[in-house]
Amino acid sequence: MTALPRPTVLQRLHGVLRRVPTWTVYIAGLIPALVYLYWGFAGRLGADPSRTLEHGLGLWALRFLIAGLAVTPLRQVTGLNLVRFRRVIGLVAFTYVVLHFLTYVGLDRQFEWFAILKDVTRRWYIIIGFASFLFLIPLAITSTNAMIRRLGPKAWTRLHRLVYVVVLGGAVHFLMSVKAWPPEPLIYLAIACSLVGWRLVAPR
Repeated sequence: MTALPRPTVLQRLHGVLRRVPTWTVYIAGLIPALVYLYWGFAGRLGADPSRTLEHGLGLWALRFLIAGLAVTPLRQVTGLNLVRFRRVIGLVAFTYVVLHFLTYVGLDRQFEWFAILKDVTRRWYIIIGFASFLFLIPLAITSTNAMIRRLGPKAWTRLHRLVYVVVLGGAVHFLMSVKAWPPEPLIYLAIACSLVGWRLVAPR
């Protein structure tokens, strides 16, 4: 009797991942936000708590946007298939973008709408960040299976290519928001450009 081949490490990993509910990724993704909340109550956000919170939430938003965009290249290069988690990763990213925006409006600008209006019309890094946020809203709204059926796969796919603009906009927003250009935002921008370039070039 011929012995069955042993499953590879990748096959074993896929077997484990199939048993992981997607909602657990969402819960795990919110842990950094809860940590920031704890630090806020404990007085551990430094001399400028609102700016620290705003920056931290925005950075995690960018990280999750990049993680969602990296799912397809990761599968193509390594064979690791995380596609079933991509939608929830995108929703986690959207949650952090909303929290980042609310922190800016409520804590940084304290609901001074005239000052906010000046920011979104005159300060380029805020214009780019706000535009990226607006582009992300229809992607979050249409992230359900019902919306995919309603729009049709082709139209839905074309719409969700806006994520390329969102990720690049988020990386540029991060780079322009710092007074100097340290390595960190440049690294994030390079990663974002590489992933968008891969997604545009690889299919051809």
